[in-house]
Amino acid sequence: MIEHKPTGPVDQISYAFSRVTIWGAAFIVAIMFYEVVMRYVFFQPTLWVNEMSLWAGGMIYATAGLYAMQQRSHIRIYVLYDMAPLWLRQVFDVISVLCTSIFVFAVLWGGFGEAAAKFARWEVFGTAWDPPIPATDKPLMLIALLFLFLQAVSNLIRDWPAAPWVRKAFDVISGALVIFLCVWSFPGLFSTDPEFAVPTTWRVFIGVLMVAAIGYVLRGWLKDFNTTPVPFDENRDPSQEFDLPAEITAGRSTQN
Repeated sequence: MIEHKPTGPVDQISYAFSRVTIWGAAFIVAIMFYEVVMRYVFFQPTLWVNEMSLWAGGMIYATAGLYAMQQRSHIRIYVLYDMAPLWLRQVFDVISVLCTSIFVFAVLWGGFGEAAAKFARWEVFGTAWDPPIPATDKPLMLIALLFLFLQAVSNLIRDWPAAPWVRKAFDVISGALVIFLCVWSFPGLFSTDPEFAVPTTWRVFIGVLMVAAIGYVLRGWLKDFNTTPVPFDENRDPSQEFDLPAEITAGRSTQN
């Protein structure tokens, strides 16, 4: 598989999420191995490994879809899609983005209040180790869905390339939206309201993530703003991606 490289601010953020989820899976394997050793070799089972694996697994589940969308590896009925003419494929893609948008809007509309309340009171899991799984995973899922919507629109613009100004306008608007949401959230994140129970260490950590998101937006603007990416084509001829000799692409031997 040839990885589809990021173009634009939305791709940059999705790509960053993917790197975290890749190492997150390795982290789960490592702590589960640690639990097995402690439980069956030293007879000292831990309280935290099982819940930490649930916590990390929930975060991976919430964010892995971003990478799948950015790589165009989500589920698609290829038998029908590949048989369709070009104009009908474009219709299918537009319908797909519309369905994604409706789903994301519905979940954000119905789940924002609950997610904000869980985060504000720093709701914990209610076990012996008591990690803040509800307080973190619920808001993360909504954030991931918002970026999923932006990624779907970004793919549509790039895969069926619109005029350069359309792509650049989307990059500016989507990047500005991310920056606005981060800046708008900063005062609330460091609120002195006694009912806002988020620990200081977590406030700082989340603030660092917001600054990183702004940095990725700026990187996407500076790196890709003046370039027009090649449209993504899953049925392209791989020989056209590399400078290969004519003998190889034609299937002839180069030896005498």
